[in-house]
Amino acid sequence: MQPDAVLDASAQHSGLERFPKAWHKPLAHLALVWGALALLTLRDWFAMFDQWWNTSTYNHILIIPAIIAALVWIRREELAKLEPQAWWPGLLGFAAALLLWFLGRIGEVNTFSQLGAVAALQFSVLTILGPRVTAGLLFPLGYMLFLVPFGDELVPTLQMITAEITIALTEWSGVPAHIEGVFIDTPAGLFEVAEACSGVQFLVAMMALGALVAQTCFQSWRRRLAFLAACAIVPIIANGIRAWGTIYIAQSQGIEFAAGFDHIFYGWIFFGIVVALVLGGAWRFFDRSPEDPGIDGAALARAPLFAATDRFAATPARTLATSGAMILFVAVWALLASRLQATVPESVSLPEIQGWKLVDYDPELHWEPRATGADHRLLGRYRNAAGQEVDVFIAIYASQGDGREPSAPSEGALPPDTMWRWKNGANLADGARRDELFALGRIRRTADTYYRRGAFLGGSAGRLKLATIRDRILLDPKPVSLLILSSVERSDQTPDAALAAFRQSTGPLGPWIDRIVESR
Repeated sequence: MQPDAVLDASAQHSGLERFPKAWHKPLAHLALVWGALALLTLRDWFAMFDQWWNTSTYNHILIIPAIIAALVWIRREELAKLEPQAWWPGLLGFAAALLLWFLGRIGEVNTFSQLGAVAALQFSVLTILGPRVTAGLLFPLGYMLFLVPFGDELVPTLQMITAEITIALTEWSGVPAHIEGVFIDTPAGLFEVAEACSGVQFLVAMMALGALVAQTCFQSWRRRLAFLAACAIVPIIANGIRAWGTIYIAQSQGIEFAAGFDHIFYGWIFFGIVVALVLGGAWRFFDRSPEDPGIDGAALARAPLFAATDRFAATPARTLATSGAMILFVAVWALLASRLQATVPESVSLPEIQGWKLVDYDPELHWEPRATGADHRLLGRYRNAAGQEVDVFIAIYASQGDGREPSAPSEGALPPDTMWRWKNGANLADGARRDELFALGRIRRTADTYYRRGAFLGGSAGRLKLATIRDRILLDPKPVSLLILSSVERSDQTPDAALAAFRQSTGPLGPWIDRIVESR
């Protein structure tokens, strides 16, 4: 039996006979490629599903696969008027998607690897089924991007925006208040615009809903863009109003009552009210039925633009083989790169520093940065003759991976599930990341974070990722160090002065860290 006959026979037994015959072999090829991609990116899909299921910010994504399937189903009759045709330029996009996945995988940048996993599925459709079919599926394919959990990167920015809106409304309503970072002090008490209050959950869900409504309910691009802008702006403003409402209620009813009311109202009612207001305001401008497929299969089949692309048509078997070879290549390279492990000493210790001596670490409120999976951790306190004190934390990693990422959001200067709260942050001239921490309403701690890998020294998580990616591409293992210098504000000490004096005594930090890592 010939290979084509085998494919046709398997298509008949899989239910593909309900599609036009011209679709049988291309769909079988697409299924093979998607199966291989699923094996390659299985870890990313498990990680995404874990976030969809267990993180409230992304619970809405659980219904997106069903939405995508419905969007394709609505288009089925128009798609049947098209004939799939393998198209070799699609391999360029497919290769770019695999490269993005590879870079994210070896650099432990989940957003990149997950985005690459989704993009590879999208470009495989272009490669296997061709431009005409891809044009007919353009929105469902594009909507697949909402499968990638994103938004956590926006939390600090949204916290600050919410805080600014809240303090403006609080002062406007006649309540005396003082803002410091994300903390707002009022007569009823001190309020924090915490990560959970940033509104990111509301925003990402509204953008997913907005994209769907904009496509299915509007024909005018001007109306679509206006609606999407409303879906981005209204949740941010509404979240600031909600936070202000909590503070305003607390002035007369107390913090506990306001917090309980906010939890119930925001969790069960507020989101629905805002969605209803946005949809209600746009309802009169809807100019398209949601069940309208929005594509004309016959028009796509004879469109001059797609006729010009026919000269780039490819042999289905060749595109299938090339796609498989690409997948195998990046799989082997990623496996080799992810297994790299540098050599680190069996033991390390904090060094002596001229003008400073190690003293007992006995802070008023315990503070210990988080460094999950590090091979070594050191935490100590130095004091100089002037009485200035600096806490030093260093963690050393022989390799990076799941549960071993010094630059992960939950790692570093702000220990989770403690009394410490993040107040604000900034980037210093020497590249460090400075975080201001706050606890018990009165303890202020400044923490400067540095990463060291090879010649790189700085507080940028992004630059650390780039250094990691470069070394892993070259299969060059290097250890990674996390250094945090911290000082607590006292009546006789400012953190800035103490940290500056300590830095002057250590000399260049890069070689100073290397001496610790290379100690025996």
